[in-house]
Amino acid sequence: MADEITVIKGAETVRFGPEAMGGVILVSPSDLPTKKEHKTDLHLLGASNGRMGNISLTHTGGSEKIKGLGYRIQGSAKRGGTIQSPNYYQSNTGISELNFSGTLGYSNKKLGTELYYSYFNSELGILRDAHTGNLSDLQSIIENGRPFTETDFTYDIDNPKQKVIHHLAKFKSHYHLNSNWKANLQYGFQLNERQEYDRRRGELNTRPSLDLQLYTNTLDLFVDHTHPNAFSGTWGLNIIQQANTNVPGTGVTPLIPNYDMVNLGIYGMEKFSKGPLEIEGGIRYDFRNVKTARFINRELESADLNYQNFTAFLGAYYQLSKTITLSSNLGSAWRPPNVNELFSQGLHHGAAAVEIGDQNLESEKSLKWVNSLEYSTNKTVLELTGYVNSIGNYIYLNPTGENFVSLRGTFNVYEYLQANALFYGIDLSGSHEFTGKLSGYLKGSIIRARNTETDSFFPFIPSDRMDWGMAYRLNGTGKTHKFTLSNLLVARQQREPDFDLAPAPPAYALFNFAYLQQLQLGENKLNVGLQVQNIFNTSYKEYMNRFRYFTDDIGRNILLKINYQF
Repeated sequence: MADEITVIKGAETVRFGPEAMGGVILVSPSDLPTKKEHKTDLHLLGASNGRMGNISLTHTGGSEKIKGLGYRIQGSAKRGGTIQSPNYYQSNTGISELNFSGTLGYSNKKLGTELYYSYFNSELGILRDAHTGNLSDLQSIIENGRPFTETDFTYDIDNPKQKVIHHLAKFKSHYHLNSNWKANLQYGFQLNERQEYDRRRGELNTRPSLDLQLYTNTLDLFVDHTHPNAFSGTWGLNIIQQANTNVPGTGVTPLIPNYDMVNLGIYGMEKFSKGPLEIEGGIRYDFRNVKTARFINRELESADLNYQNFTAFLGAYYQLSKTITLSSNLGSAWRPPNVNELFSQGLHHGAAAVEIGDQNLESEKSLKWVNSLEYSTNKTVLELTGYVNSIGNYIYLNPTGENFVSLRGTFNVYEYLQANALFYGIDLSGSHEFTGKLSGYLKGSIIRARNTETDSFFPFIPSDRMDWGMAYRLNGTGKTHKFTLSNLLVARQQREPDFDLAPAPPAYALFNFAYLQQLQLGENKLNVGLQVQNIFNTSYKEYMNRFRYFTDDIGRNILLKINYQF
């Protein structure tokens, strides 16, 4: 359904709360029609790896009788089987999804309202060899670096697996108070039901070992303003309320406790624009209360925790010339520890690991300075960004080297720790049009992170990488052909922590190919795409993937995409 993807940085992130320390990605559908019109989008996707099929149908329309009334209905289904690495199948890695959403909206010159509902239902298999029966099996598979189980392709999904059902209902509205001020309201309700199944004996095999229900209510009230004197801004109130319940009957101590969380945030941001200069600033205050309770060994354990702090950003954007712009942003932020970081005590099923939280963790506090230089012409766009981020009490997940042995299996143990950290790095992106038909692009990132207390490295920090490619476009009457060849280069992570379960995997290079044909069929459009990912079926492991201890990543994958708009 995504029509636009926006990355939010700088002062505007104060709208989104403490969890937005690194920025925010907004995924937005297209606007609803306000007059009589109808459009249907059919998306078909097939993938060779996993023999996956995916279908999505979206219909958007506007009312003839009621001007300003529009709607959208959408449904999708996905079915995929066993994923294949270059040399073997990854047993029990199928997926099944059935999703639905609907939107109804009305707008005129003063008022805009929208009601949205979505239903998401997914069943996911978890790599069977990641859930080993005894300690020697666990040690052997990590040393071997690949599963011992020989399996064939199947669509069956067995234990271990996850089932997730997610409901989202949202109402949003805005009202133009006058030509300068607009009031906004948004309310959202979410119910997330998650069940996780282990390989257990007898009747227990059909009973979830983890059964969670998470209720979330969010309320946003804010006003936007723009003025002829070049000032614009947003002031608002944000409230989040969550309640997590462990459904009884699993026979297993829950990974996290029952909890109630309330977060209240008040924020404001202003922007001044005049000529080539733009200055923006934002400030936010949050208060969070978390109450938890659960029984461990028949004893009630409870906690009542409070967190509060300020977030502030100040940034400037200056156009040095018609082609060169410079921006600089300095911001402080904070993030209270999540419930799983505080209270995890058991098997994190999806990661095939036992995780141990620490109730005494303190809030992360960050001071970040980001500078960007952009060069833009009709044919060339280049952007270079450098940043330094000092994080006090940085929370990270650390492998202990210990193992947990139980009737549910044998798993590696991780613990949540915190230390003062220094992050810094460079991001580079660019594109260039060599001719009217030939163009190229480049994206690269380098990040460094150090534990400043012990002068050591943290686990699970991305390694250096670069993605580059060339595209060739042919335009004809009523149709367009585009060919793209790209290459992803990922370096070995040389900056490893003092201890890891296995050495960082080697560097790798992946080649990908894409072909897109766009056809105009009268008033209708047909887009046909072919992609080949990992052309040479390269065996590789991504350092950030916690399943790299057990298996290679996915092998060659050929995708056929068809989109018909009518």
